[in-house]
Amino acid sequence: MSYSTHYPSLKGKVIFITGGASGIGAEMVRSFVEQGAKVAFVDLDNNAAQHLSDDLHGNVWFQSIDATKQTDLQQSVKDAAEALGAINVLINNVANDMRHHVSEISEQQWHDCMKINLDPTFFASQAVYPYMQKNGGGSIVNFSSINAIVGLANMSGYVTAKAGIIGMTRAMAKDFGCDNIRVNAILPGWVATERQLQTWLNEDVENQWMESMAIKKRILASDVAKLALFLASDDSSMITGQKLVIDGGKI
Repeated sequence: MSYSTHYPSLKGKVIFITGGASGIGAEMVRSFVEQGAKVAFVDLDNNAAQHLSDDLHGNVWFQSIDATKQTDLQQSVKDAAEALGAINVLINNVANDMRHHVSEISEQQWHDCMKINLDPTFFASQAVYPYMQKNGGGSIVNFSSINAIVGLANMSGYVTAKAGIIGMTRAMAKDFGCDNIRVNAILPGWVATERQLQTWLNEDVENQWMESMAIKKRILASDVAKLALFLASDDSSMITGQKLVIDGGKI
């Protein structure tokens, strides 16, 4: 889709997005390309990534990695910087909303949940810090969830990880602020991505969810991407350490 707001400060900036091949991530890749930014993204789904790259006429940098592997993730940050230039904006989007009942989750499943939903946010941020410091500033946008605030049954690991991202955002905003690096978190409600519609968000569930929303409409990936653009741009230059909810007024 075409975005009505243009951010001149994003033109030519280098954006690094984790989990960028599909869903919200893919929409953000498209939105930053439309703003004239140089976009790099990583994802494990090579087929979806190639399809996205083709749609954008190859106007993106992509690497297929497992974001749970710290060394590979941080090397991708370095590779992207060598290819496109020092990174100005990091979007920590990669996640997996895995579901386990608290009585059944194993130790390995718990650690796997943290490895995909919490750890990459820290290690990608650690890797981009020297580039942003040298640039004289930058923006890191972390993805949490409203479930970190309200909780949700059968998602204790995911909710814990997303709550951790809120705390990490606050801490890193203090750590990086002296270098003019802003760190904020987006907390989406239930976004109607293709995966969610195919897996969890059927008509009955969606109607029940909307009962407690002030605005009775689906939250789309493009709605979230618009907020990410703002937080990445210079227009949000004095916003840091914040958690911004986009949920149609559910909480």
